[in-house]
Amino acid sequence: MFEDFTIRDAEIHDMPLIIEIYNSTIPDRMVTADLEPVSVESRMQWFNNHSPVFRPLWVVESNGVICAWVSFQSFYGRPAYQHTAEISIYIHQEFRGKRLGKFLIQKAIDACPRLEIKTLLGFIFGHNEPSIKLFNSFGFEKWAHLPNVAELDGIERDLLILGKRII
Repeated sequence: MFEDFTIRDAEIHDMPLIIEIYNSTIPDRMVTADLEPVSVESRMQWFNNHSPVFRPLWVVESNGVICAWVSFQSFYGRPAYQHTAEISIYIHQEFRGKRLGKFLIQKAIDACPRLEIKTLLGFIFGHNEPSIKLFNSFGFEKWAHLPNVAELDGIERDLLILGKRII
């Protein structure tokens, strides 16, 4: 099944679809702390902070159509943390629940030595049990629990930081 997917570095012209997939997750209140859709323009600095050789932003295509994306982001923005990255995975709603997340986490882990990443982090809402279960299945452990730090539609939510040493 996964041979039908192609992973490549994102290009500027991919941004509308990247943002469309991201915005599709906002109403569920499960994966992002954004409460309203974001624009391509508002995310350009985020896009420009990625680099294929250091902190890639990948798009995943199926039959030439972007169906997911994976982002590696620097943690805390200080030089001493250069070998630590936060991973984010966003999947188009038509491709969710088909084990694509497992495939992408494995691809990300496999890329870590080349990217000189020794530690991967996932920032996941405490009520997002499917994502927690997915990350745990790859050996990510709960390294931090930030209670009630987000408020989504009047409901306070916890944020978990799951971590995994790669090297």
